[in-house]
Amino acid sequence: QLQASGGGLVQPGGSLRLSCVASGFALDEYAIAWFRQAPGKERELVSFIAVSGITRYADSVKGRFTISRDNAKNTVYLQMDNLKPEDTAVYYCNRGTFTMESGYVSSDYWGQGTLVTVSS
Repeated sequence: QLQASGGGLVQPGGSLRLSCVASGFALDEYAIAWFRQAPGKERELVSFIAVSGITRYADSVKGRFTISRDNAKNTVYLQMDNLKPEDTAVYYCNRGTFTMESGYVSSDYWGQGTLVTVSS
């Protein structure tokens, strides 16, 4: 099971840290990604961290978001800084796989989502 939390209402330029806690398996044995889905839009990949520690970011969040993993807490974090109104969405964590050939491949293993609203 994946449990996402940390969303909320924040003003533009503010910060939030999302958490994705795993139970029943070890997070460091899988690639873990954050996706988001804004109203009326398709779900998009925001960032992922591979088993090796390789990280990737969508161009829209590069330089503002940081993904990290705490193996002792079995948790993946998404630190979001300098938030913009266009970051408003429901954020989901996903368990998947990563290879250099295929990139991140999502599975049907999703957390329940946490809402981030960026508004003044």
